[in-house]
Amino acid sequence: MGVEQHTTMIKAEAKRLGFLSCGISKAQFLEEEAPRLEKWLRQGMHGEMRYMENHFDKRLDPTKLVEGSKSVISLLLNYYPSEHQNQESYKISKYAYGTDYHFVIKDKLKSLLHFIQEEIGEVHGRAFVDSAPVLDKAWAAKSGLGWIGKHSNLLTQQVGSFYFIAELIVDLELEYDTPVTDHCGTCTACIDACPTKAIVEPYVVDGSKCISYFTIELKNEIPSDYRGKFDDWMFGCDVCQDVCPWNRFSKAHNEPLFQPQPDVLTMTKTDWEEITEDVFRALFKKSAVKRTKFEGLKRNIKFLK
Repeated sequence: MGVEQHTTMIKAEAKRLGFLSCGISKAQFLEEEAPRLEKWLRQGMHGEMRYMENHFDKRLDPTKLVEGSKSVISLLLNYYPSEHQNQESYKISKYAYGTDYHFVIKDKLKSLLHFIQEEIGEVHGRAFVDSAPVLDKAWAAKSGLGWIGKHSNLLTQQVGSFYFIAELIVDLELEYDTPVTDHCGTCTACIDACPTKAIVEPYVVDGSKCISYFTIELKNEIPSDYRGKFDDWMFGCDVCQDVCPWNRFSKAHNEPLFQPQPDVLTMTKTDWEEITEDVFRALFKKSAVKRTKFEGLKRNIKFLK
């Protein structure tokens, strides 16, 4: 079997495992992204996310993460829900409705790597799901899975942007895909709608002004200047995606583990204000919302009242 057959086989297996799409890039230094990342960090747009300063070289060069790596296999997994929260509620990002995506995707990636090793032979690789220094959106764009929109999320004409991005970096040569063109055009819907004006210019998001940063990453008190600007978001924020015209093509996922706890959809603001630690633990036992912890969620709700 040659490179072409290996590539076809891997993409077919990715589809069978439930991934939305699969694209492949040559594992090499990300030349274009290097100065952008350096400038973003220099301007302090990562706020208190100090970990973004670490492993600068590894973020840009996959061969420093996986020795002898030749290919970056990028994968998308849809999380767009069929049902949404009660409108009279504080809001949670759609990606956090169900089981924490790290677990769901990691299992699928392990299955894909196992399949590659079984079918092709001795292939070394590592799976990455938003938990190591990998510029996943850059790799997905390089692999032809979409383009980076003005809100800095990956966008596709077919299904918008409500999906997770993950990678397998392997020491196997494969056929490489090419990037697609940008289809944002003159649209500025995401920039205009951002409640905290975090999209400071097209394609540049000041992470330190983003509602997702304030409600998840920030450990200290939320600055009072932002009071009244959170549009009822208590964990994450979907505004820039919700207003994007391409997301009218979003289709509901079919991953059982992403199904929300019914209470998450029906709870009212009063229910959230009165939530106890026991209820929090039960509701979010396997959810990404655990990242903000009970005290963090209470802080966020208090800020919104």
